[in-house]
Amino acid sequence: MCRNITILRGLEPPASADEIEAAARQYVRKVSGVQSPTERTVQAFEEAVRAVTAATTALLGQLPARQQPPSQVPPLRRISVGKR
Repeated sequence: MCRNITILRGLEPPASADEIEAAARQYVRKVSGVQSPTERTVQAFEEAVRAVTAATTALLGQLPARQQPPSQVPPLRRISVGKR
């Protein structure tokens, strides 16, 4: 797992729902210490991913455009453009 969460604001084209969910999942993994949810943790884990995804989507929708694009390509885009 990456140690840094990639900036999604200012991407062209804008961050997709999959990219936002992947960032939310990465965040929840990091703060919970749960890398692979078990039967005991899956419900809380997935609920947290949904909440963080919704909050991130709302935040990105409300922020003004960035002056410059982010310096890194999000992980889901790296396959198509080659790693940076």
